[in-house]
Amino acid sequence: MVIRSKALRLGILISTLLVATIVAVQLFWLQKVYYFEEKQFSANISKSIKGLYEDMDLLEEHSYNIEKLIDNPKSDVYLAKIDSLPDIDSLRVTIGDELTDFGVFTDCRIAIYDKATGKYTSERYIDLPDTYHAITDNSELPYYKKDYSYVVLYFPHRGEYIIKQMAFWIVATGLLLLVLIGFGSSVFYLYRQNFLTETQNDFVNNFTHEFKTPLSVIKIAADVLQQPSITDKPDKLNKYAGIIGEQTAHLQKQVQRLLEIAFTDQSFLPVVREHFNVNDLIKQAINDLQPLMEEREVQITTNFAIDNATIYADKSHLLLVVINLVENAVKYSLKPVIEISTYTKDSYFCISVKDNGVGIRKEHQKKIFDRFYRVTNGNIQSSQGFGLGLNFVKKVVDAHFGKIEVQSEAGKGTTIIIKIIKSF
Repeated sequence: MVIRSKALRLGILISTLLVATIVAVQLFWLQKVYYFEEKQFSANISKSIKGLYEDMDLLEEHSYNIEKLIDNPKSDVYLAKIDSLPDIDSLRVTIGDELTDFGVFTDCRIAIYDKATGKYTSERYIDLPDTYHAITDNSELPYYKKDYSYVVLYFPHRGEYIIKQMAFWIVATGLLLLVLIGFGSSVFYLYRQNFLTETQNDFVNNFTHEFKTPLSVIKIAADVLQQPSITDKPDKLNKYAGIIGEQTAHLQKQVQRLLEIAFTDQSFLPVVREHFNVNDLIKQAINDLQPLMEEREVQITTNFAIDNATIYADKSHLLLVVINLVENAVKYSLKPVIEISTYTKDSYFCISVKDNGVGIRKEHQKKIFDRFYRVTNGNIQSSQGFGLGLNFVKKVVDAHFGKIEVQSEAGKGTTIIIKIIKSF
């Protein structure tokens, strides 16, 4: 069962909004987790420094508010105020034990700042690669001039360590994104398959409609011609023979269009270039369409800006392009009045086909060159055909590295301009 495109597009829109919401919520929580890990890291460092004060004789008075003794000028730097300068190696061992006790396993650089000299007297590197493989950091130790001595703790890989602590959340988010990507791909594939199925059904319906009437007419005419008395009525014989000829020609034309579009299924449309006069080509196209012109009482005029309009292109393909454009101009007009013009503009040779037909609304103009796309306008039989002609025109023009312009307004006719590069 085929889901109609409108309902499917609505489903895709709702699914997209749901997926976007899920991704946004997941990213929001991932950010929250990161902030939580940052706070937890900072809290653990503060606890480790408090333990350092308890384990070592760093203060003259122990009645200090410990919180006021710790400064955090940067997210990866902590300063602990001291009154006496400790032994650096003892400090290294003690702070290493405190960090591991409170679950901090990233590497750390420590140093002792002496307010008397205004510089670091000694420093050490603490490698705690339990859950994070530390790499010796060779960057310059952050320096802060203070009016008191302090111990500095610098964590060069703090960011990487926190992200590693979030490994579970990151992996979970990655898996969720993969699932959502898979879901999105499945929905897109479903939409594409549904579109192709609808297109195929439409094509079969159009194909059946286009061939049913001519075949019925041919069958009726053949039955009449099989009557024994038909030889006694030469006028009737000629009339029905002519009908069979016309309908057969119509079927041949439709089959030719199918062959053209099948040919253009190739990724590259072969082009056989030759020099020829475009004006003569347009006259040939008009002559080929003469029976149709007479039947519809078409008023057609030509306006050739230059006589020797020679270009280097594929003559047979371009002839079909002009025939397609003129046929459309006839088909989509009640009383066809057509003007075909040729002129040059910049590096292009231009062919303009202007009609007085029903016109094309703006929302359709970008789609008329899509395969199987057809426009229905009021009482005009705009939906006749397979929706292949303009698609073929577009492929031929693209093969010549040209351009197509559509100038149209509903009820006021259409002008289609083909631009082909004059020379290579």
